Parts: sequence; structure tokens; C-alpha cells
Amino acid sequence: MEAPRNPRHLLALAAVFALTLSPALTIEVFTDREIYGNVASKVHLSCTFWSSEWISDDISVSWHFQPDNSRDTYSIFHYAKGEAHIDDTGLFKDRIEWVGYPRSKDGSIIIHNLDYSDNGTFTCDVKNPPDVVGKSSYVHLLVYDKAPVRAGMILGIIIGAALILVIIVALLAYLIRYCWLRRQIRVQRELSALERGKLHKLSKGSKGSRQAAPFFQAPLLSMLDQTRSFKSTSDKKSKGLGDSRKDRK
Repeated sequence: MEAPRNPRHLLALAAVFALTLSPALTIEVFTDREIYGNVASKVHLSCTFWSSEWISDDISVSWHFQPDNSRDTYSIFHYAKGEAHIDDTGLFKDRIEWVGYPRSKDGSIIIHNLDYSDNGTFTCDVKNPPDVVGKSSYVHLLVYDKAPVRAGMILGIIIGAALILVIIVALLAYLIRYCWLRRQIRVQRELSALERGKLHKLSKGSKGSRQAAPFFQAPLLSMLDQTRSFKSTSDKKSKGLGDSRKDRK
């Protein structure tokens, strides 16, 4: 019977086996798919990347150009060891500006003084050892007298205008409702104030009538007494006259 193997050996074998089967690390590069420019203007060729490794001092960024209707590819820019090497003799002599910053995962360039001969495909390639496996990214440049408005831009403008219109309508509806509620509250307050005023007047009137009754009651009683006394005296006089007439007869 064989003796059992050392557990440390088993762990080492397992680690080697896992490293053998693990996929190779890849670097990912991102650019625009298509970009437009005007003659005699400049264009920003954006190139960003993602790497699973720390940005090393050996990182490199390369740009290549293939004109339209041509199979030839030209190296126009290369960054390595912290230095930028720009094409000084080719199509882009004195027209390329390095604006990238590899520490921020940016390898962009700017092309100045565009011309129709710049129509073509630009390729950005990034290596960050030991992360060197990955695909390059391509961007197609089209140079016009006047850059056309892209369909995506038109759609974005339409969507933005629609959103602004919806916001304006919502604000108007809110303001109308707010003003209506304020008016209802004001009307209710005015009505309640009027009702309180009427009740106050009625209460004052009832109090006044109660206070005025004793004031007018005494004169009325005296007038009634005078009327009664005058009536009794007149009755007595008429009786006296009747008796005197009888006596004369």
C-alpha cells in the first residue's frame, strides 16, 4: 500500500492546475465607432481602456491609420516609457497632439487642421504588461465641409424637447391647481367672515331690543293711563249732562 502524499504537495499541485486552467487576463480598449469633423478644424480621438493590472511603467499606447479605399496602414503615434513619439514625416506631420494620461486609463489624441485625406480608420492599441492580451479598438473619421447632424443627435434633441414640454405642462398644471386652491381657501375665509359678521350683528340687535324694551315701556304705560283717565272723565261729564237734562224736564 502506498503512503499518503504530503498535503502541501497536494495544495501546490492544485494551485498549478488552477493557474493552468484559468483564462489569460485581457485588456479592453474603447473608442467611438464613428466621428465627424470639418475641414481645417480639429477632432478629438478618444481612447480609454480597462486593465485588471495596476498601470505599470511599461504601458504603451499606439495609434495607426488606414485611409479609405486603401489597404496600407501607417503608424502615426506611439507612447512608451513615459514618452510620446509622434509621426514627423507622414500624413499627420505637426498635426497630432497627445492629450492622454495612461495613469487615468486614457490614451486619446487630437488631430489638427483636418483635410479630406484624413478620411479613414484609426486604431488604438494599449498594452499594460503583464496584461497584454486584448483587441484593438477602431474609430472611423469622416471629414466634411460642414459636419452633418447625426440621427442620434436629432433623436436626442427631439426627446429633450419633449421632456421640456412635459415639464412645462406639469408646472402649468401645478400652478393652475395651486391658484385654484388658494382662491377656494380665500372664498371660504370670506364666507366664514361674512357669516361671523351676520351672527355678530344679529346678536347685537337682540341685545339692543332687550335693552330698549324697559326704556319705552314706561312712556307707553303712562300714555295708556292718561287715555284711561281721560275716557273716564269724559264718561262722567256725559252722565252729568244727562242727569241735568232730566232734572230740567
